[in-house]
Amino acid sequence: MSASGGTRAIVAALGANLAIAASKFVAFAFSGSSSMLAEGVHSLADSGNQFLLLIGGKKAQREATPQHPFGYGRERYIYAFLVSIVLFSVGGMFAIYEGYEKILHPHEIERWYWPVGVLVFAIIAEGFSFRTAIKESNELRGTLSWSQFIRRAKAPELPVVLLEDFGALIGLVLALGGVGLALLTGDGIWDGIGTVCIGVLLVLIALVLAAETKSLLLGEAAGIEEVKKIEAAIVDGDTVTGVIHMRTLHLGPEELLIAAKIAVQHDDTAAEVANAINAAEARIRAAVPIARVIYLEPDIYSEAEAAKGPDPEATPGGPTPHPVGH
Repeated sequence: MSASGGTRAIVAALGANLAIAASKFVAFAFSGSSSMLAEGVHSLADSGNQFLLLIGGKKAQREATPQHPFGYGRERYIYAFLVSIVLFSVGGMFAIYEGYEKILHPHEIERWYWPVGVLVFAIIAEGFSFRTAIKESNELRGTLSWSQFIRRAKAPELPVVLLEDFGALIGLVLALGGVGLALLTGDGIWDGIGTVCIGVLLVLIALVLAAETKSLLLGEAAGIEEVKKIEAAIVDGDTVTGVIHMRTLHLGPEELLIAAKIAVQHDDTAAEVANAINAAEARIRAAVPIARVIYLEPDIYSEAEAAKGPDPEATPGGPTPHPVGH
């Protein structure tokens, strides 16, 4: 996996979550706190999620085959989508169920120092993990806001780790609040309320992750800046005079497919057009290194045809032409 896959952030989160999960289950065993149990399951689910991200990154490196001629780059998207499912079911729904049960059948927290001590330790450990994810993300984020970065990032690992760590920190604060109120009031129902809040938070984060990774799985185009670079690289002003239309598609986080119809002079020879296409492909790869698959189709530019606008029936996913006679 390349650096943009956030391997360091994933490994840091994995180490933190394994240590935190063990401490939370110990605290639950000694205190009986449902918040501790929900948080323990949450950390265990997060650890499994980091394993999934690492597996997806490894599988994505496989060479292309005749059956999969564009390679396996989208494996990273598939495993990121699985993460959202695990976070929703194992993390969120379990916490909501456990909190609901604790609200119906509350009991006093025993040995309060166990859950409080573990929560403080977990907040510190998750803080270090979150700091690593932020540091790695800042190398790629540029001038984008955090919400824009999460929505536009083509590599799913860093947004996943960022949202998981952010959710974990908020969840720990909620757990600490639930345990604290249960100890202050002597009513264990607050522990259950804190657990339900943790579950709702995890479900919301899982839904955001699912929506973003679904978009990547369906196939996203190159970013606006990359499209501008590609269009500028195609046109040489001599043989290639313009871009009639172009479509781009991410085959993976670092693999871009480009298909474009380019305008050439009507009196150019086949050899001149072929040389111009080869030169354009070289310029595109120099401007946008992740451009791996490039298809350029030469055509004669027509102002009359351009004035008609794009044909929706020629667009993938566009309207189906009506049968003749209807």
